[in-house]
Amino acid sequence: MRKQLIWDLPTRLFHWLLVASIAAQYVTAEWMDDATQWHFYIGYFTLGLLVFRLIWGVIGPTYARFSQFVKGPSAVIGYLRTLFDKNSAAVAGHNPLGGWFVVVMLLLLLVQAVSGLFMTDDIFLDGPYRHLVSGSTLDLMNTLHHLAFDILLWVIGLHVAAIGFYAVYKKQKLVPPMFHGQKDTEDKPIPSSRLWLALAVALVTAAALYYAIEIAPPAPEVEEYF
Repeated sequence: MRKQLIWDLPTRLFHWLLVASIAAQYVTAEWMDDATQWHFYIGYFTLGLLVFRLIWGVIGPTYARFSQFVKGPSAVIGYLRTLFDKNSAAVAGHNPLGGWFVVVMLLLLLVQAVSGLFMTDDIFLDGPYRHLVSGSTLDLMNTLHHLAFDILLWVIGLHVAAIGFYAVYKKQKLVPPMFHGQKDTEDKPIPSSRLWLALAVALVTAAALYYAIEIAPPAPEVEEYF
């Protein structure tokens, strides 16, 4: 076994920025008063991170790609059979079970972020698309926004528990590689983090998000009172 570059820098940055964003969303929603505007801003930033990750999961380096870690039922079942084997070999990227955890977390976050575009504080602040849909749709979005986050907290709890299980029981440390990018493996490493491509994707994502939030939504009609 020798240390190999497995996790590219953009994937690592996405991971830790997402952790910070989720924590900030929780704090601004549950612990702080009059922080709705910040909650909106952080939600937009989170949506941008998710769009970036979806694109990066298609064109990024090997171990960042969905095709590398999203496996079928047979691979997941086969991995589960070795889950409690202390001597089982570590997987270079996401293992077949962890890969599906990634998918579930991304889907929950996407539901929460998109539904947030329709939210309101019922006083001054509205999401950019709130005024374009019916009351029943708003109720649905409100339900999805809170339900997705409640489920996400359980998924995060399982994720943290899994990290502890791998560290204590299987002696596989999963957190340090998410900082320096290297893992002890004989699998083929990635040649680079493809930073220029990541920068291009980030800029396109930011421009698209700005258009979708600030330009595309028509201004709400202002009611006049006489």
